Amino acid sequence: MLERFRAGLREKPLLVEEGSHRKQAAVLIAITDHPTEPQVVLTKRSEHLSTHSGQVAFPGGKWDETDSSLMETALRESHEEIGLHPKYVEVLASMPSSMTRFGIEVTPFVGVVPQDAILEPNYGELDAIFHVPVSYFLEDANRSRTDIFQGKKDRFWAPVWHYQGFEIWGFTAGVLATLFNDTLSAGLAEESQAPINVFE
Repeated sequence: MLERFRAGLREKPLLVEEGSHRKQAAVLIAITDHPTEPQVVLTKRSEHLSTHSGQVAFPGGKWDETDSSLMETALRESHEEIGLHPKYVEVLASMPSSMTRFGIEVTPFVGVVPQDAILEPNYGELDAIFHVPVSYFLEDANRSRTDIFQGKKDRFWAPVWHYQGFEIWGFTAGVLATLFNDTLSAGLAEESQAPINVFE
């Protein structure tokens, strides 16, 4: 499966763009290098944080003026949050930037990391680090619901998965669905057997 994933990313660009304003952020979609059962590295944000507390997220954070690029932001923040040194990350591609409901422009970068990398959460920011097999996301039966976010101008949908007590939803789930549709032809769509929850 890892080779299928790599092949699906070969034609995607790696855009190493400079940051330009404080409402930009970058995240790392870290996929482990297991050849048959790669996993996605995810985090659970600390319950005491003022924003997005307790939510599942990719490692990453806001652009800093000291970062030479948004890719450096993703790698720096991943090092700070989960102890993943940039030298262990093979960055393969970037995904289009998306605007969150809170007005933050987020650019995801996709990278392969060692399966046996020792990761340590920064407990000032995170409560946990966990891994989810890519194959888990590809089974439609594992989706617990579909969320639809209806704004005044935009409409966004995302699957919701529950895995070992963690709820994967919102921006994180939407990015994963897009990634797996683009690289693995996963066929994850708004229409499914899962119940629908609409946010307005």
